[in-house]
Amino acid sequence: MTGRLASSRISLSDVTILQPLARLRTPAIALIVGSLVFAMAGCSPDEPQPAASASATPAPSPSFSSTYVTPDPTAIAPLTGVTVPAGSLANPALSVKIDNHEAARPQIGLNQADLVFEILVEGGLTRYLAVWQSDIPKLIGPVRSIRPVDPQIASAFNGIIAYSGGQQMFVDKMLNTPVFNAIHGQASTDSVFYRADDRSAPHDVILRAQDLVAQHADLAAPPVQFAFSLDGPSSTAAKDGEPTAKITDVMSDIRTVAWAWSEKSGTWLRSTRDGKDLDASGKQLHATNVISMVVDTDWRYGYIPWPTVVGKGTAFVSSEGKSIRVTWSKKSAEAPIRLVDGQGATVRLAPGNSWFQLVPNGSGSVSLTPPTS
Repeated sequence: MTGRLASSRISLSDVTILQPLARLRTPAIALIVGSLVFAMAGCSPDEPQPAASASATPAPSPSFSSTYVTPDPTAIAPLTGVTVPAGSLANPALSVKIDNHEAARPQIGLNQADLVFEILVEGGLTRYLAVWQSDIPKLIGPVRSIRPVDPQIASAFNGIIAYSGGQQMFVDKMLNTPVFNAIHGQASTDSVFYRADDRSAPHDVILRAQDLVAQHADLAAPPVQFAFSLDGPSSTAAKDGEPTAKITDVMSDIRTVAWAWSEKSGTWLRSTRDGKDLDASGKQLHATNVISMVVDTDWRYGYIPWPTVVGKGTAFVSSEGKSIRVTWSKKSAEAPIRLVDGQGATVRLAPGNSWFQLVPNGSGSVSLTPPTS
């Protein structure tokens, strides 16, 4: 937008004429003024004066112009805290139950998830409940069946949950949530699920994620889940935490996860006992924030563990190569997870993706290794 500003000034010639006149006596002034008038009129007062030329251009007034650029409106991605163009993330969240068996690796699309929850299942194995919203991949998988904790996690994000079935009592719990259920094997989902030829069953169910989300564009975007800082260095762990080179989360006797801080990538890089944990793109799985939540386990379903996420407990939040001990709490299945520090202040995560390790209280452990000098 440009603007023009004109300023009114007294001419320097006006000032030089009027100031000497002010020092003369009245008769002298009258004589001088009369002479000036006669001189301006010319020697022949009755002689007509020439008309002003129509082509005369008035002297331009002092002016300036400035250009103002109105910044495009922005918004905060509800699951990552990253600043994005306003209106660009109106799509719903997509939660998917992801296989973590050795035969299911490498997983497809996992590095693009906003949030990943690693959850203990039977036999000491783990599965993921991963959530995508800011970057929906074309394909996601392998997709597996749900477990009793999944409704208590997915309900906070609304949107859609995709899975390959499960025990009917767990499916019924999931159906009794505000989340749309997309279940493999039903006629209504034939167009969005398929079995990959290069994988063995049951680790071969793949989701056409973008197609599924497009079918439910009427669903609302998820509410903001966590508090975020403006950047990594201003996150709570970065400001108040202890330097950490590696996080080791023992999930069971056969599942141990290590997260190593990478200064080069500015992320935590994930490894298992088998080495670097890669996704189908060949890239190592990474996280901006790692939240190791110590949770109790409910064994009411026999050999199937039910990690307790509605309640409260201890957690370790790691961002920017530092870690801080905090308290986590969740009031209900629909409520978000809250994180507060030792003074009760809300913990701010660094903008980016987050992995939540649901570490079993008692049988599991969290270890933080400081950098070597």
